[in-house]
Amino acid sequence: MNDIALQAKKAAEELIELAHLKEGDIAVIGCSTSEVLGSKLGTNSSPDTAKILFESIYEVFNKNKIYLAAQCCEHLNRAIIVEREALPFAERVNVVPQPKAGGSFATQAYAHFKQPIAVEEIKADAGIDIGATLIGMHLKKVAVPLRLSIKYIGEAPVTAARTRPKFIGGERAVYDKELMG
Repeated sequence: MNDIALQAKKAAEELIELAHLKEGDIAVIGCSTSEVLGSKLGTNSSPDTAKILFESIYEVFNKNKIYLAAQCCEHLNRAIIVEREALPFAERVNVVPQPKAGGSFATQAYAHFKQPIAVEEIKADAGIDIGATLIGMHLKKVAVPLRLSIKYIGEAPVTAARTRPKFIGGERAVYDKELMG
């Protein structure tokens, strides 16, 4: 379990660095603890594993003042658990995730956040997908893949992405280099 904590922490640190995240940005995490443990997606939800992963990632994000958004599983239509402070005017949905209905990672987020809320969707600045949970629906347009050095957390494949503003205006436009990342 110590290995997955270190892998999760390293992945979170690399995401912040490679995505150029700054204070107040939101990063979505989709996590299958079943996959981390080497089982088929949705078959072996593990609150203990989720606690280790959540605490490792949350520590890194808190230190950098990045909001963590935890994606629920398909049983809750991939709802998002986030701190109310991150989305003070968001339209909330009425659900509390559980290990087998929302997922163990989202359950940990709900338990650890100061003022957790559930929302149907967000537009995050970046994210990490642990176990092919498909976080893309919760990223801003345009998503850009990131190559982290951490390819697996436990047995789960890891993918990551950042976002950037759309380019408009054609070949004569002048672009803001800071926004390009």
